[in-house]
Amino acid sequence: MAEQLLSATADLTSATLRRPFDRGYLVNPDLQSSLWSHLFSSLLRVTPSTSSLLLTEPLFNLPSIQRSTDEIVFEEFGFRSLFVADSPSLVHLYEASRQPYGLVSKAQCSLVVDCGFSFTHCAPVFQNFTVNYGVKRMDLGGKALTNYLKEIVSYRSVNVMDESFFMDDVKEKLCFVSLDVAQDLKVSSSGLLNCLLIRVFRGKLIDFGYGFCRVLEFDLVE
Repeated sequence: MAEQLLSATADLTSATLRRPFDRGYLVNPDLQSSLWSHLFSSLLRVTPSTSSLLLTEPLFNLPSIQRSTDEIVFEEFGFRSLFVADSPSLVHLYEASRQPYGLVSKAQCSLVVDCGFSFTHCAPVFQNFTVNYGVKRMDLGGKALTNYLKEIVSYRSVNVMDESFFMDDVKEKLCFVSLDVAQDLKVSSSGLLNCLLIRVFRGKLIDFGYGFCRVLEFDLVE
């Protein structure tokens, strides 16, 4: 469980994680059931028999997976009702409701790029419905970026090829999606902004002159 990993005594060296999903599809219903049981009882503290569940599923979900999900929701937990939707249509609906007079609301259409851990969907949405025949899928996601980051760090500094959990945390805290590629490339190649100071044991600082990370108020010196 996530809170077990965050405990002060946990040793995360070479930690490996088990996930109930692969390429966005449920492949381990038993593990998913265990995670939900902990989530509903210990964190959310909900009573399934008096609650309704809104659940997102990947596009082109297999009927066998849908049946497994229904069994978990109704037979194991006993929820009162279930509504299943795909992520792109919900994202489109959220954006349209957030800005009632915005472009999405006026055009009633959008293109949603859903990038997950090990897959990416590019889905057109029209009038709150996903246009399934226009969806494009790639088996490429955030996991590939984590692996690439591991290769870069291992080549330049310390071998971290077996530290997937640790490097995934590094990626989420320091990396970012550029909104201005030209400007960020310019910043990363010049000046003190390219020098990242990282706090290590006993307060000593090590200056790495490689790359450019997201600005954190406690580790970047101008």
